[in-house]
Amino acid sequence: MARVAEEGPVFPELSAEDCEDPGPTLIESLCMNCRQNGMTRLLLTKIPFFREIIVSSFACEHCGWMDNEIQSAGRIQEQGVRYTLRAASRQDLNREVVKADCAGTKIPELDFEIPPFTQKGALSTLEGLIDRAVAGLEQDQPTRKAIDPDAASKIEEFVEKLKKLKDVETPFTLVIDDPSGNSFIENPHAPQKDEALTITHYKRNAQQDITLGLQECTEEEKPQNNIEDLRNEVLQFGTNCPACNAPAETNMKLVQIPHFKEVIIMATNCEACGHRTNEVKSGGATEQLGTKITLRITDPSDMSRDLLKSETCSVSIPELEFELGMGILGGKFTTLEGLLTDVKELIVVKNPFFTGDSTVLERSKKLREFGQKLDEIISAKREAHLVLDDSAGNSYLQNLYAPDPDPEMKIEKYERTFEQNEELGLNDMNTENYQEVDK
Repeated sequence: MARVAEEGPVFPELSAEDCEDPGPTLIESLCMNCRQNGMTRLLLTKIPFFREIIVSSFACEHCGWMDNEIQSAGRIQEQGVRYTLRAASRQDLNREVVKADCAGTKIPELDFEIPPFTQKGALSTLEGLIDRAVAGLEQDQPTRKAIDPDAASKIEEFVEKLKKLKDVETPFTLVIDDPSGNSFIENPHAPQKDEALTITHYKRNAQQDITLGLQECTEEEKPQNNIEDLRNEVLQFGTNCPACNAPAETNMKLVQIPHFKEVIIMATNCEACGHRTNEVKSGGATEQLGTKITLRITDPSDMSRDLLKSETCSVSIPELEFELGMGILGGKFTTLEGLLTDVKELIVVKNPFFTGDSTVLERSKKLREFGQKLDEIISAKREAHLVLDDSAGNSYLQNLYAPDPDPEMKIEKYERTFEQNEELGLNDMNTENYQEVDK
């Protein structure tokens, strides 16, 4: 018999101080091991600084069989994500990891791969992922030794190599590739950049969309508006609120930024929970050259500069040894003060490792000091440099002296590297001298 929780949010946040938490929902279900009835516990919750998840745990009192898994309850993200971690110490084994069931896992040094959809989703640590892989390989070893001793011996040797990874005698690489964008590896050095962790956001290919059950818009469903209509019209389309998942409307408008180019501004306002969000995307093509903008912040008036940060732009403040990678915070059209405020909110206010049971005193102290330094920069009590590095060349920072050069701002154009073109999907793109193949 399922227990119905009292009225409240569908996905309450994890909190050790919420005494009125209704707890998990209990469902009597069939044990796939002994065919008797066991008990499944479902917990719908939200991980702060991440997204909604469903945690399920099954236990059978008849045979002792137990199982658990985690599933994402949120929407599939607009881009896939690839985490590449270079584990070099035992501390790296304690990193928290969220692995979705559609994510593939690789350890290149051992030529080891766990394909997507072969394991259930898990909320664990790096060490836990290794233990889970070892348990899966050892599961049928007794039968395998009786039927195919040679294969069993090779698997046993490989299992020993996996177990040795936990000693971290030599560094190894863990790659989690999730086309749904719902996997996660912890950065224990926040708000500083993690030199051992590389996060890459990418556009899914057609096969990945098919695997995830996504469908492309047909030609008949595509909007037929021309560019002039878009400039004079606010378009609306239905979506789901990223906070409460309720139906909401997103407004989209094409806007011309003076001395720059056209951009697309999208804003969502949820009437159910009041959550508001906005995002900016470039309305033009990828530039031939990347752009690096460096501003020396010396006066409070600098905070009023208009700023366009595209989704391909990284932000860094050298004096604070801080770097925000591309894709984080998405695209924004705001002021310099608005950007720094959003950075503080992302790193300090909404960081789950800053409050609650997961707080580490030393890390909490560093985050608090980082927030104080950002406040000093916003109030112009501390001089600093802001660097916007956009490999696509679609970011912008207002020149207060236009059309004359700004003495405090330096704009550099540069040739993209092969790796940067690969991240933007330009290496395999061909837009001229191609022939259409008849199907």
